[in-house]
Amino acid sequence: MMKNKKISLALLLSLLLFTTLACTIFVGGPEYPTQTVPVSAEEVQSMQTQIEQALLAGAETGAVTFQITESQLTSYMALKMQEQTTPPFTEPQVFLRNGQMQIIGKIDQGMFAANMLITMNVSVDPATNLPKIEITSADFGPLPAPEGLTTALGALIEEAFTGSLGPVAIGFRLESINIADGIMTMTGRIK
Repeated sequence: MMKNKKISLALLLSLLLFTTLACTIFVGGPEYPTQTVPVSAEEVQSMQTQIEQALLAGAETGAVTFQITESQLTSYMALKMQEQTTPPFTEPQVFLRNGQMQIIGKIDQGMFAANMLITMNVSVDPATNLPKIEITSADFGPLPAPEGLTTALGALIEEAFTGSLGPVAIGFRLESINIADGIMTMTGRIK
């Protein structure tokens, strides 16, 4: 009888150990914000409408200025990540402060999960007149950077810009990008 209890206890402890190992283990990283930006398709549509209206108005004046908010970029990025079968990270939050864009998210690598923070400078590429993304720092906690993350982020930001501009943007030349207080302001000219 005592032998059966020892076997049962050993079996229970083994089962508990294997169950724990099957779960994802959070290993840290930068602090994830307690107040997050809600994600909505309406914010993405609002961004696209604002850009289109700015370009149409610019067709008359020659000058174009539009603003993109943290909420719009967060929603755009989150919805794009949901479309991917294996996104490089999840639950993105975009912050536009002090001349830089910061993206906070969550990454999973095998059974380990961590928070990440990527800080970028966004400027105008003189060769293409599109936004140029330069990652200035990346913190993935104790995990290595996911492969292809820089390329994926650059493509997402470029797509947010070019996809939102669409066919209306033919002949548009981006001249400056200013980031401050939760807003990215882009100015340019119609050629």
